This record gives sequence, structure tokens and C-alpha cells, in this order.
Amino acid sequence: MTEKNIIVALDDPLDYQGVLEVLDPKKCIIKVGSVIFNYHGRKILDEVANHGFEIFFDIKFHDIPNTVSKSIKSFKGYPIKLLTIHLSGGSSMIKSALVSSKNINAKCIGVSILTSINEEESKEVYNQEIPKTVTSMFNLANEADIDGVVCSPHELKLAGDLLQGKIKITPGIRLSDSNSDDQSRVMNPKEAIDLGATYLVIGRPITSHKDKASAFEKIYQSIYEK
Repeated sequence: MTEKNIIVALDDPLDYQGVLEVLDPKKCIIKVGSVIFNYHGRKILDEVANHGFEIFFDIKFHDIPNTVSKSIKSFKGYPIKLLTIHLSGGSSMIKSALVSSKNINAKCIGVSILTSINEEESKEVYNQEIPKTVTSMFNLANEADIDGVVCSPHELKLAGDLLQGKIKITPGIRLSDSNSDDQSRVMNPKEAIDLGATYLVIGRPITSHKDKASAFEKIYQSIYEK
């Protein structure tokens, strides 16, 4: 396992300072996604950096190779440890993103399909079931030699088989099952780590909790319990 397995997602652009103030940058990375970035712009990256956190920049770059390359390079100087692109952008885009990511000292992580997508939607969008879609995406990622992938916890075994030695970032982590959720494929933290996840993306179970530090610590300890 890595030193910091948990990526805490800043979900609410109007209520995030409390998260940065109580969490330990030695124990977690902060995810800056499209909602909070579009709301605050680069100011949010500065704020996260000023609190001492490394950044998982999850805005999923997806455009022609040259545009993606220049966009990534424009973030040079920020403590971005990991950034995401859509694997569906194709091999040329992936390779351009990889070069630019190295230029800013970040790891390039490919998104296969969103964890909110269910079987019916996978057939609508990709004309095939989730396992076949994910396998195709992982094979593309492997051929391009990308640094890692984002995948549902239920694709971790497949990722382990096809992407040995690669970073595996897993959203859809919950402490317990919930019916009122926008993630279709979820798993608890310990299960995901045991299946080979490198990092776990966790948002609301921490950020919406009254005692954020305690909620984080409970999850953190659950990962290492035997």
C-alpha cells in the first residue's frame, strides 16, 4: 500500500474550508473535481496547496491531443500528484497527456467508464456490457503505458490482471450500503484495498459528517485493521 491511500473529495464549493482545516495532509490527498474547480477556478488549487495537501486533479481532460497537452502544461507549479483524462479520447490523446503530465510532475490517470453507469447505460453508450467496455479501455490504457486508471471497485480484479504495476484509483467507496446514492457500484474501504486499490476516493462519508476528523480517522483505521 502507499503511504496515503485515501483521497478526500471536496464536494461542496461553498463548504470545504472545514475539511482542509481538520484533515492531515500526511494521511490523505485532496481531490479537486470539476464542480469545485469550475466554481472557484485556480484559487481552489492555491488554497488546497496552502494547506499542505497534494492534489488529485479530477477534471477528466478530453479533447484533441494538442489541446489536452497544452491544458495540462498550464498547471505547472501546482502540487498536482495525479490528474485524470478520459481513456475514450484514444491512444494519441493519452500519449500526449502522458508527456505533458510528466512535464508538470504529475501521474496521468485514465478514466474507463463512470461508476454511475449501469449495465443498461453501458449498452446504450458503448453498445456492450460493462465488463467488455472496461476490458477494452484497460487494454488501451496498457498499450499506451498510462500511469494508472480510475475504476469501479468491482473492476479491481480485472485491473489487477490487465494493468499490473499500475496505479488504481477507486471511487464508489462507502462505509455501508446506501440506496440514495449516485454511484451504482460501491464497496467498503478495506475490501477495495484488499482487492488491489492504490487509492480510495471518499467524499460525503467524510465531508458531510459533523465530525469530519473523526469520520476520516475511522475510515483510515479500517484500512489497516487486520
